[in-house]
Parts: sequence; structure tokens; C-alpha cells
Amino acid sequence: MLSRVADNLYWMSRYLERAEHTARLMDVNFTQSLDQTPEARDRRWERVLASLNATVRGADLYGIVEGLAFEPGNTSSIAACIAQARENARQVREQISTEMYEQINRLYFQVRNTNRSAFWDDEPHSFFKLVREGAHLFQGITDSTMSYDERWHFIQVGRFLERANNTSALLSTQFTVLRENEVAQPVMEYHYLDFVGLLKSCTAFEAYCKAYTADIQPERVAEFLLLNPDFPRSVCFAAEVIQNSLSAIGRSTGQRHAGRAQRLAGRLRAALDYGQVDEIMADDLHSYLASIQRQCGQIHDSVYQTYITYPADIALAS
Repeated sequence: MLSRVADNLYWMSRYLERAEHTARLMDVNFTQSLDQTPEARDRRWERVLASLNATVRGADLYGIVEGLAFEPGNTSSIAACIAQARENARQVREQISTEMYEQINRLYFQVRNTNRSAFWDDEPHSFFKLVREGAHLFQGITDSTMSYDERWHFIQVGRFLERANNTSALLSTQFTVLRENEVAQPVMEYHYLDFVGLLKSCTAFEAYCKAYTADIQPERVAEFLLLNPDFPRSVCFAAEVIQNSLSAIGRSTGQRHAGRAQRLAGRLRAALDYGQVDEIMADDLHSYLASIQRQCGQIHDSVYQTYITYPADIALAS
């Protein structure tokens, strides 16, 4: 497969996953901030921006939501991510199914044609829901209409690498706030709603309750989102998919230099498979989460060096 195809498929799925994550995060926090004081609301949206590693020009709620939803110059905005995902799909249109391209094209025009006045006059929730469901539909169509060959595996690697990074960044931000507030205010009644919001931001609230009941405890939330092997938005689940897909790509391409990416993915998965949340929390959760994000970056770099931007002599030797 051409490196150009791999590059576009990889980024198509990463951008769409990023747009879906941003829409979900904004939807949850917009709803939860309605009953908060202006000061608490400002702190909430500062956390959202930090977890997305995003900056916006506006300092008020209107500016933040507009910047994260529609600002074309903001590479983290929903509109920019969907536009880039569509462009990636257009570049490899012959490599994906017609149904996939129709769905990403439809979602792009739905977002682009959104009336800003109606967005604020009606319910922003409707817009965020449209983005989430549009991304889910695209992922379902992808799984239903593509052969599970190299192309599909590159889509999986991009999607779950983005997901692992997003979930670990979200956890890091939330637990940073928890640590700061524990120092300033030992009474933690407000944590309940914050951690319900965290779970809902990962569509994990119902799944968490089935595993632990509705007793929301920060340590259990961290364990569920980090180490649960069965929940599709946990970091552990994402690491398994990344490793399996990179192994499948390595077998199908016969690349002799594919081992590094697989080893990095295997190391990440092993760390999560054998991790114990009490030990992670006792050591330093933030260092652990930073290590996960650093390993995701290393896997990304290795995928690029192996399959996308490799030197010609390595390609000839393979």
C-alpha cells in the first residue's frame, strides 16, 4: 500500500475521533455548567481547554464554544477536524467505500451549514449530538463495508491512538484539579458531579455503574478508564487494538523494520494489562498518564518512520 494512502487513512480516522471527542466533551460540560456560578463555569471551561490542549481567542463562554466548535483556524475545532477528515477521505476516495465517503461528506456539509444563530437560540446539544452520531455512523459504516486489510488496520491505529491520548489527557486534567482542591478544600462533595461528568465525557457512566454500582469514587473511575480491558474507550482497550492492528499490518507488509512500532505498542499494552490502580495512585498518577501520552507519541512517530516517511534505502532493503 502506498504511504500516501496509509497517511490519509490514519489521519482521517484521527481527525474524526478528535471531532467526536470534542463534541462529547463540550456537550457534557455545557450542560453541567448551566447551573454553576460564573466563576465555577470559567474554571470548568479552563479544564476543558486544558484537556484538549486547545486555545481560543474568546475568554467568555460564547467565545470558547464558538472557537472549539466552528473556528476554521483552530486545528482542534470540530469544524476544522471534520473538514480535514473529509479532505483525507477525498485524497483516497478510491480506497474507501462509497458509503464511507458519502457519510463524511454529509457530515461535513451539515457542520458547515449550521446556522450560528439557531445553534445558540435552540440547543447546542443538537449540534453536538449530530457530530457524535455522524462520527459513530461513519465508524459503523467503515466496519461494515471495508475488508479488514491494511487499510482498515491503519484506520484502527489512528482512531485508537487518538482515543488513548484523549482519555489519558482528560484523566490527567481531572485528577490535577482533584489534587489541587484536596489541598485547598478537604470536603469533596463537589467531586461527585465532576466525576460523573468525566465518565459521561467518555460515554462510560452506565458501563461504570454496571461494574462498580453508582458509588462514584475517583480511584475506581481511574481504574475503569485506564485498565478495564472490555470497555472500548478505556486506554487498555485502545492499546490492545493498536497492538493487534500494528501486528496485522506488519504481517501483511512484511516490513522488516515494523518491529519497533509493534514493540512500543506491546510495551504500552503490557504496562496497562499488569497495572494495578492502587500502585499507580500511590506512586504518581500524573507521571503515569504523562508516560502513556509519551508512549502514544512514540508509537505515532514509529508508525510514520516505518510506513509513511521512511527513507528510500530502507524501502528497497525491505
